[in-house]
Amino acid sequence: MKPCPVPEPQEEARMRAVLLRGLEAWLHEAGLTQTAAAAMLGTTQARVSDIKQGKTRQFSLDLLVRLAARAGLAPRITVGAAPSILPPDPHP
Repeated sequence: MKPCPVPEPQEEARMRAVLLRGLEAWLHEAGLTQTAAAAMLGTTQARVSDIKQGKTRQFSLDLLVRLAARAGLAPRITVGAAPSILPPDPHP
């Protein structure tokens, strides 16, 4: 059995970007001030500004999941085998 590959940094960055875009859309649709949004999310106005500016590197994946949940969003992860670790097809 092959060892599981460690997630590539670009995969984590992609997940952070997806969550950040969802939060950006929520901020836009909610029409809240950054201060009001910060209060709802349990964070600072500066962090809300970072979200609006798309600064994905400023946030860990777990923090973005928590913020999305606080915004009433439903973050989900789908897990599947990566093509590189699938066993060969015995009936090609």
